[in-house]
Amino acid sequence: TYTKMATVPLGFNIDSPRWDQSTFVGRLKHFLNITDPRTVLVPEEELDRAKALVEGCRAGLVPPGSSQEQLLYAKKLYDSAFHPDSGEKMNLIGRMSFQVPGGMAIAGCMLQFYRTVPAVVFWQWVNQSFNAFVNYTNRNAASPVSLRQIGVAYVTATGAALATAVGLNLYTKRAPPLLARWVPFAAVAAANCVNIPMMRQQEIINGITVTDENNNELGRSRRAAVKGITQVVLSRITMAAPGMIILPIIMERLEKFTFMQRIRVLHGPLQVLLCGGFLLFMVPAACALFPQRCSLALADLELELRDSIVAKHGDKVPYVYFNKGL
Repeated sequence: TYTKMATVPLGFNIDSPRWDQSTFVGRLKHFLNITDPRTVLVPEEELDRAKALVEGCRAGLVPPGSSQEQLLYAKKLYDSAFHPDSGEKMNLIGRMSFQVPGGMAIAGCMLQFYRTVPAVVFWQWVNQSFNAFVNYTNRNAASPVSLRQIGVAYVTATGAALATAVGLNLYTKRAPPLLARWVPFAAVAAANCVNIPMMRQQEIINGITVTDENNNELGRSRRAAVKGITQVVLSRITMAAPGMIILPIIMERLEKFTFMQRIRVLHGPLQVLLCGGFLLFMVPAACALFPQRCSLALADLELELRDSIVAKHGDKVPYVYFNKGL
């Protein structure tokens, strides 16, 4: 607690996006900022100080001498480590800023150890366990998920990934080697199509809160939930696609060289590093693919909700808005 506090600089709003969120480039800059993997190394005490600074700034008071740069850095740490709905500190493994170090290790190993069924089973299980952490951590806090639902989502997604990976692994035994290298991506894509909707099923069943452009609550919509979750699934598949599709082509070519055949023990670490290079750009790019504040035309809403909005607001609300999640 600070004994003396200064007022926030005139016209500065710590929650206003620094970049235009209606454009892909603006969203990309925003997510490059908050998914920065270096933030996972920041000590817990510094994260707590950043939260206190952000909350103080929202209340209109900051420590004397605080610069705008310090406030923006505190907001960057806050966004990277605290849940946007609940304000609670997220577990390290589930943070989007951990996607690069965590994702590169798992994706690299999936791409390296794709030849035998036991290795495929193990690394797909590890990947789905990691995904479960990420999806649970980034869930919509307004739509609580029970432990039973989390368990069902985890088991079904792992089952879908394993069925796809093992089935295709056996099917591609006689296919060109490159096709076998693409099996991990097919399994990841299949699992994402199951894992995210299952983990967020409460949103599909009960709907999510939709607002007008001024954030006035209008009701709950299941169609909005379906649109948001679909966009998240596409974003996650896009996040994995370049590394898991292009990297096998690169490795297939490289492994024909004599020097690469001599250093087989380094193929795994090399794939992990190359996956990191892809994810460093693809994590923010995939998150930026769709606006975080998603919109849906009034005409596309459920009939009852549409009628309710028209009865209260007439034709003043052509679109509704909602947070699609990550």
